[in-house]
Amino acid sequence: MPKTGAQDATDRPGALRMERYQRERRFRRIVWPHALPPAVVVVAVVIDLVWPPFNTFPLLATVAVTAAPLYSLAWTVASGAVALLTGWLLSFRESGEVISRPNVIGFTTLVTLTVVAAFLNRMFAREREQLRTSRQVAEAVQRAMLPAVPERVRGLAMATRYQAAQVEALIGGDLYAVHDTPHGLRMVIGDVRGKGTRSATLVNTLLGVFHAAALQTPDLPSVVQAAEIQVQDLKAREADAPYEDFVTAVFVEILPDRSAFRMANRGHPAPLLVHGGRVTTLEPSLPLGLGDLAGPVVPVDRYDLPPGATLVLFTDGIIEARDRTGAFFDPVPPLTCPLPPDPGAVLDAMLTALFRHTDELDDDAAALAVTRLPDGQGEGTGAAVRP
Repeated sequence: MPKTGAQDATDRPGALRMERYQRERRFRRIVWPHALPPAVVVVAVVIDLVWPPFNTFPLLATVAVTAAPLYSLAWTVASGAVALLTGWLLSFRESGEVISRPNVIGFTTLVTLTVVAAFLNRMFAREREQLRTSRQVAEAVQRAMLPAVPERVRGLAMATRYQAAQVEALIGGDLYAVHDTPHGLRMVIGDVRGKGTRSATLVNTLLGVFHAAALQTPDLPSVVQAAEIQVQDLKAREADAPYEDFVTAVFVEILPDRSAFRMANRGHPAPLLVHGGRVTTLEPSLPLGLGDLAGPVVPVDRYDLPPGATLVLFTDGIIEARDRTGAFFDPVPPLTCPLPPDPGAVLDAMLTALFRHTDELDDDAAALAVTRLPDGQGEGTGAAVRP
C-alpha cells in the first residue's frame, strides 16, 4: 500500500527529531502547572509557621480541586489526602488537640472537596480523551487525502511536511500534490478556507482537478483556470456557500530542463526561493474562487532555478503562528544561512525555528520543498500517485 506524502515525510530522521523536540517542549510546558498543588501545600505550611493565627484550611481545600484537571484520579485523591494530613499536623502542632469544632469543619470540607475533585477529574479525563480521539481521526483523514510525493524526479529532490494543529479537532483544508508530466514537473500547494466536511470535499475536488489538468493541459494558466472553474462551480451548486469561500493556492511548473520554473500564485503565502544563503520572496495574486475579480488572464511569473536552489512552498498555518507576545513567525531568517541542497533539511530548519517560536499551532501547517540537484545526480523518475 503506497504511503501518502505526509506519511512519507514522518519517516525522515529530521521529522522524527522535530517530533521529539515538540514532545520535549510540551513536557516542559506542563511541568509548571503540575507543580501548583504541592506549591499550595508548601505555602500553607509556611503561612502557618510564620503567622499561626491564620486559618490555613481554606488554602488546603484548594489542593485537590487544583489537582483534578492536572493529575490522574489516584494522584488527585492523594493530593487531597496530603492536604488533609497537613491540616491535621498543623492543627495538632498549634493546639495539641484535633477534635474541635473548627477542626472538624475544616476536615469535613477537605474530605468533601477531595470527593468532588475526584468526580471532576473523571469528567476532565473523558473530555481529554474525546478531544484526543477527534484530533487523531481528523489528522488521519487529512493525511489520507494527501497524495504521495516522489523523492526524486528528473534531477529534482522533494520533501513534504505536515503538522496538525493542537487546538483543532476538525479536518483541515491543507493540500498539496506533485505530478511528473511531459510539460514538466507540476506542483500545487493550497489551503481551503475553513475546516470540516466542506473543506474536505473541496480538497478532494481540487486534487482531482489538478491531477487531470496537470497531465492533459499544455500550459500552466489552463491548469489554474480548470481549478478556478471547479471552485466557482462548487460554490454555485451549494446554495448556502458564502461568497467569501475561496482557496489560496500556488501552482508551479518546473521546466523539463530544470533551468527555471513558472509560478501562478492565487492568494497563497509567498513561496521562498532559497539559494546560497539568500532567500527570495515570490509574491501572490487573487485566490481561487475570486478569479472573476481579476479577469480571464492568469498571471504567470518565471524564475530561474539554479543548481542547489530550493523552492519552499507552505500554507498559512506556518506564517500565522504567534509567539507569546503575539508576533507572527517569519520563515525567512532561519533559511537565510548556508543550508545543504536537500529539501528535507531546508524544511527541518524552517519548522525547527517555527516550534521554537510558538508553543502550539493554531492551524494545520503543510510544507513542500523541491531542490534542483547538481547535474548528473538524482536523474530517477517517478510520478506522484493518488492514495
